[in-house]
Amino acid sequence: MSFNLQTPIDYLKGVGPNRADLLRKELGIHTYQDLINLFPNRYIDRTQYYKTNQLQRHSADVQVIGKITGFKEVAQKRGKRLVATFQDDVGTMELVWFRGQKWIRENLKLNKPYVAFGKTNWFSGKFNMAHPDLEPLEDHKKNLSSGMYPIYPSTEKLSNKGISNRVVSKIMQQLFLDSKGKFTETLSENLCDKLQLISKKEALLNVHFPKNQTLLSKAQFRLKFEELFYIQLQLILKNRIHKSKIKGYPFEKVGHYFNTFFKDHLPFELTNAQKRVLKEIRHDLGSNAQMNRLLQGDVGSGKTIVALMSMLIALDNGFQACLMAPTEILSVQHYNGLHKLCNELNISIKILTGSTKTLERRKIHEALENGDLQILIGTHALLEDKVKFKNLGLAIIDEQHRFGVAQRSKLWRKNMSPPHVLVMTATPIPRTLAMSVYGDLDISIIDELPPGRKSIKTVHRYDKNRLNVFKFIRDEISKGRQIYIVYPLIQESEKMDYKDLMDGYESISRDFPLPDYQISIVHGKMKPADKDYEMQRFIKGETQIMVATTVIEVGVNVPNASVMIIESAERFGLSQLHQLRGRVGRGAEQSYCILMTGHKLSNDSKTRLETMVSTNDGFEIAEVDLRLRGPGDIMGTQQSGVLNLKIADIIRDSDILQNARYYAKEILNHDPALSKPENSAFLNTYRQLSKFKNIWNYIS
Repeated sequence: MSFNLQTPIDYLKGVGPNRADLLRKELGIHTYQDLINLFPNRYIDRTQYYKTNQLQRHSADVQVIGKITGFKEVAQKRGKRLVATFQDDVGTMELVWFRGQKWIRENLKLNKPYVAFGKTNWFSGKFNMAHPDLEPLEDHKKNLSSGMYPIYPSTEKLSNKGISNRVVSKIMQQLFLDSKGKFTETLSENLCDKLQLISKKEALLNVHFPKNQTLLSKAQFRLKFEELFYIQLQLILKNRIHKSKIKGYPFEKVGHYFNTFFKDHLPFELTNAQKRVLKEIRHDLGSNAQMNRLLQGDVGSGKTIVALMSMLIALDNGFQACLMAPTEILSVQHYNGLHKLCNELNISIKILTGSTKTLERRKIHEALENGDLQILIGTHALLEDKVKFKNLGLAIIDEQHRFGVAQRSKLWRKNMSPPHVLVMTATPIPRTLAMSVYGDLDISIIDELPPGRKSIKTVHRYDKNRLNVFKFIRDEISKGRQIYIVYPLIQESEKMDYKDLMDGYESISRDFPLPDYQISIVHGKMKPADKDYEMQRFIKGETQIMVATTVIEVGVNVPNASVMIIESAERFGLSQLHQLRGRVGRGAEQSYCILMTGHKLSNDSKTRLETMVSTNDGFEIAEVDLRLRGPGDIMGTQQSGVLNLKIADIIRDSDILQNARYYAKEILNHDPALSKPENSAFLNTYRQLSKFKNIWNYIS
């Protein structure tokens, strides 16, 4: 049988059905290919051998060559331990086993040279080694791994069932022996020369059985580059296929609505960043391809105006537009902001949410279908089957990570031809993550705040400073300002959170008594109508203090609120703290964010708080957040699939990632179909990946 990497792992010598089953369940290893891609976590230097008289009293991994001269059983509280005397030419040490004695007695031979490898302990005046890795000296000399010893990922179940690191290492050697080094090259000769990369065959051998550190580094670099290169190649190709296959409506003119708004109704001068982004959007809308663009901008950077101006281009070309937001509060806020501007332009705009009355719904459905309604704002309600547009030309999705892929595609199906799509987010996504997860979307960034916005002053205060903080609140309220006080809400401990919130509310009510002060309270256990009533009181300025859990994280816009106090701030993630801070600083006055904590703080909590105090830049904050939490947590489970990397790490290897994206683009610019003979390795590998590794499911 010829060697094939897609062969099921059961067929490899030394594996068998039971081990194969465990490897599948515990490590996801189904084929030879999966096994070869099980890369070691770390390596131990096995080039050095110790004599028994050179051992030190700190337990380190060492290897000693010697012979077993005898066994004895020693009684202990529970059962017995097996002890062997291990002797070299200068002295002795003990080898100890607490389990598996029968197997050891039957399989280890007396007076035969072994290499013992493990951690040493000093006990009762002697050195011992518990559960050592023992290998006959003659086998040890024949082994592939004579230099750096690989330590593979494992699980408790594998260890308990006898699939030790040595067993994994052995079956890996078997795989290399079977393959006879027949690993197909996946990168072109040209690229390997340019970047001085070693071949695929050498890289695989030296990542599993490195002779020294230099070869190991070369192997790791080559394999990391390759992994990131193919993710980028697939994302860029997906984007290009999308553009060539999915035709968009070409919006050929910028006409009356856009120009009138720009000349007469623009509430403020656009920033350079807004102008640049609008130019990118206009270019997309004017081409024949469907726009698929992600618009990132910090809270308050002016994404809504850009969204409106994009919708006006759709209207100028005789199309309808919609804007979908994840919550009713946010939809109402968008509607209120845009309604006034649309009235001045004589544009029909409506809002559709779960609480829209039946009669109003009917009117909206009718006006949408006959084309009288030009712009529709709403929540998930826009996705209902009854909602049919006459000709939807542009769909804008706010805070898209709250909508699943299936929901978004529902919007598309409302049309003969898919509308242009603009996805907006106020959660800055670090560059490396954006390149990996949204690499198939074109990305626009608004990276400056509108003029006249004062940056928010952020401070960290301990609980013992609470009286000073309360005095500061009184001073701000006397100036006519409003205050948010937010408590954490963590699902697992909802009872405790609710208690914290109620305790906090009571103590604030004592310090800020009626009738001088009015307080709103909002939390997850309230009925939607009550929540809304309390929110409205605060928005209208009837209450000065809003005590809430994080339900206010997205979308409350009260320009008069100037202070955000975050209780137990150490219990929040960085991006959440940044989002909450963005609820203030929306008016012309100086705003403040006060992070309250107890005295005991973990290192990560300290880093988060220091970052918040030192910068207001969402992208800088996102980079720190990525370092602290890792990519999977930030993207949420539904999107972290694409980051299921085997050897690369997008945080530590961000330079390699940028390099990989650059070369993937270069190659596709010169040869979009990868049809030139020198690019055959790329084409073949790309086809293999698409066939065996359903990467398309991973990508947004």
